Amino acid sequence: MSQPKKNRCFASDVFKLASGTAIAQVLSIIASPILTRLYGPDTFGLSTLFISITAVIGVVACMRYEFSIMLPKKDEEAANLLSLSIFFAVVVSVLTIPAFWFGGPIILRWLNAPGLGPYLWLVAPMVFISGVFTALNYWNSRTRRFGRLSLANVGNSVAATAIKLGAGFAGYTTAGSLIFGGFVGAAAASLVLGLQIWRDDRRMLLKSMSWHDMTAGLRRYSRFPIFDTWSALLGTVAWQLPVFLLSSFFSKTVVGYYGLGMIVLQLPMSLIGSSVAQVFFQKAAEAKFDGSLAFTVENTVTRLGMLVMFPLLLLALIGKELFTVVFGANWAEAGVYAQILAIWIFFVFLGSPISTLFSILEQQKTSLVINILTIIARAGALIIGGVMGDPRVAIALFSIVGVITYAGSSFWLLRQADASISKVLANLAKYLVYSVPMLFVVAFAKEFMLLSPLAIVAVGGLASVPYYLIIIRRDDALRGSIGYMIRSISSRK
Repeated sequence: MSQPKKNRCFASDVFKLASGTAIAQVLSIIASPILTRLYGPDTFGLSTLFISITAVIGVVACMRYEFSIMLPKKDEEAANLLSLSIFFAVVVSVLTIPAFWFGGPIILRWLNAPGLGPYLWLVAPMVFISGVFTALNYWNSRTRRFGRLSLANVGNSVAATAIKLGAGFAGYTTAGSLIFGGFVGAAAASLVLGLQIWRDDRRMLLKSMSWHDMTAGLRRYSRFPIFDTWSALLGTVAWQLPVFLLSSFFSKTVVGYYGLGMIVLQLPMSLIGSSVAQVFFQKAAEAKFDGSLAFTVENTVTRLGMLVMFPLLLLALIGKELFTVVFGANWAEAGVYAQILAIWIFFVFLGSPISTLFSILEQQKTSLVINILTIIARAGALIIGGVMGDPRVAIALFSIVGVITYAGSSFWLLRQADASISKVLANLAKYLVYSVPMLFVVAFAKEFMLLSPLAIVAVGGLASVPYYLIIIRRDDALRGSIGYMIRSISSRK
């Protein structure tokens, strides 16, 4: 398969997945300014804590066997790994019940969050739904039915947003409304995806599944629970550390500011990065066998850098003004947090999709070591900021450590895939050069023209236009991908 054809195929799959994700995120973006005026920062803080707790447990709900679904050549073997993943999701969620029944008070005291107590009963069902959705998601990626996942993402967004807005307008502006809305959205997504897979694949799945083959898969891919489970757990804890430690050292309002800042910073990841990661895993697993892994990795990192270089640098420059305009003056501090974290998120955006190479290259031990070092460094940074009594210092130190660890692990993965680090860096430097003139205009307008926050945001929006026109003009592959998307949209009318 030629490289241009691979580019078109990659773009096609990303477009199918990103189109539904974009619709879902647009609904969330439209609702966010309303939600931030209905619910206060402390309420968002408690909701963020709940999400972080379930994220830590949910990442190991399937004992990481969901990653193995992508690896076998035969679908019959993958079907048994899907069953194995769902089995572990049931087991882990059931074990969560006594853990929080007896350990809940200790957790609430450590987090300094007694207000979270009434909602801990939702942790177990949320972990189960998370595990099932993750397993179905990887089966869906294996079969390249990315349109099904788009519908699931839309279902999640519609259900969650409807519950949160409905409860807010009805006067129930509590953390429970936000938590329950997220739970209903996740359940809706799992149901939509599960029904589609059952409709299309049930005969093959039912015919293939057997206890003998599940046991064989349990042994064959034992590296995932033995090594990758701990690596994933530590990685997720490292990601959620700011929520837990900010809650412990400061107020729920600070956690709420951080939570909203991260929601906005992760929009590129939600809109593009997660879709690219899904497709990349499937493509890289194939490329490992046909000798094109280096090209796939270089192309993915370069395209991601090209797309988010300017908006994240712009957010680092005018985050406070953007949050003031969109979410209200009460959320300006969240914009400052976003400014501090923007450069770190850029490296997260580049590194997260290719982190699946740890599984593809069966380097789970290395991933575990990296995550141990990462969590130690991040915890140290946050604790120093907490002891100093300044949340901005804590977040800044966390961001610096994040840049170092994500950049380091990404360079290591590039080397393992035989990708050219110098080529990737040269491409990223090129996009940085394209960004600088427009960023200078925005900085000048902000510092010397004494414009209102709304005017500064407008200047930033206008400055993004020439950047994207330049990269579209200079990048043949991007023009080809856009052309494909336009033709796809036109053919659907």
